[in-house]
Amino acid sequence: MLLALLWLGPLPERARGSFAAHMVMHMGLVAVAAPLLAVGLLRAMPALFSRLTPGVAIFASLLEFVVVWGWHAPALHDGARARLDLLLLEQGSFLLAGLLVWTSAFGAAGSGRTAARAAGVLALLLTSMHMTLLGGLLLFAPRPLYACADLCAPAAALTPLGDQQAGGALMLTVGGIAYLAGGLVLLASILSDRPRQGEVS
Repeated sequence: MLLALLWLGPLPERARGSFAAHMVMHMGLVAVAAPLLAVGLLRAMPALFSRLTPGVAIFASLLEFVVVWGWHAPALHDGARARLDLLLLEQGSFLLAGLLVWTSAFGAAGSGRTAARAAGVLALLLTSMHMTLLGGLLLFAPRPLYACADLCAPAAALTPLGDQQAGGALMLTVGGIAYLAGGLVLLASILSDRPRQGEVS
């Protein structure tokens, strides 16, 4: 339902002319849709994800870093705003990278897998940090970073810089907070499990 709203509603067309609308799509995928899909997959196939090693979560975080920062490079971002095929590729890679981070981080949520869950905490916190950093760069940049700011929406309600700042603020808050919250929830599960492990021993 959420994916249909993001991809089949008015957002894709608005995203052509608005960086902020484009960012709403991005954050909707990685900070809302991906964790919800991850919960469903983990409940449907717990045995599959429980076998993931700690390194998978770290790899997933690094992969999402490359995907997110790569698509926010000016050439790729402008291409995704102007061409439907690149937009589909961008959005699909955002969703898959986010899904890999969330499933690998929470796949080892069972007791007795402290190392894997700790890696999940680290992966989510690293992702929160790079989302916050990129959001801050977009928010505080002194000029528009993308050519599409002028070419795609010459009559937009916001100025190109204001539109970019709104998108940066969305990434900084929604993206940074979502992954930070996920990391803290996973960390709490580790800490709450320690007394039970002590009782068993």
